[in-house]
Formats: sequence, C-alpha cells, structure tokens
Amino acid sequence: TSFGSNGGPGGSSLSVGNQSYYFDFDSNSVHDSDMASIKVQGNYLATHPNAKVLLEGNTDERGSREYNIGLGQRRADAVASALEADGASNNQITTVSYGSEKPVAFGHDEDSYSKNRRVDLVYQSQ
Repeated sequence: TSFGSNGGPGGSSLSVGNQSYYFDFDSNSVHDSDMASIKVQGNYLATHPNAKVLLEGNTDERGSREYNIGLGQRRADAVASALEADGASNNQITTVSYGSEKPVAFGHDEDSYSKNRRVDLVYQSQ
C-alpha cells in the first residue's frame, strides 16, 4: 500500500524531499524497507552541506504523554542515526518529538495508529 510521494506504510519515495517513515507498535526500529529512501536523503545531505532537515517523531495515542514523547524522540534519533550513517552531518539534522500530539489519522484502531507511528522528515528552507 502506498500513500503517494511522501511514502506511507510499505512505500517510501526514493526521491529527495519530505518523507514519512513508519514504525511498529512500541518500536523505534527503522524498517529495512525505508533504508533505501533514507539513503537517498542522507546522500543528498552529504553532498549539500547547507541543506537541513527537521525530524519530527510521532506516536499513536496509546501510552502516557511522557512515554510517547520519549518514544517519538527515540524514533527521530533512529532516523537521524541512519541519515548520519549515509553521510549527513549532525549539524544538518534537528529532532523533535511531538509524541501523540500531531496525529494524521484520528480513528481509534490499528489502521489509524499505524499512520500516526511515524517520523516526518521535513526539509527546512534556508
């Protein structure tokens, strides 16, 4: 299933641009299927030292606010580590966790939860 050019469960875009990377319940492990897309972004950052990204960690609504803020941060940090492994420098990457505060899906079921367990990679204007 793909959700368009910004990726989605099972289909991240292999072009440079804003992306969303999805996570399993209670996990901050980046999916193998997202590594090719992350590599594209990391290589771009490595060859464009003035480019900067914001990694926004998000969770579904389950769990305490404190736990979800921590999990969102661990997810953002996991994507940051993957970008750095592909050549991005840490001064190009800013991370933030919104926990469950910025859902994109509002149901109370697994379909909605799976869309909210994500890191949004957002290129910053210079």
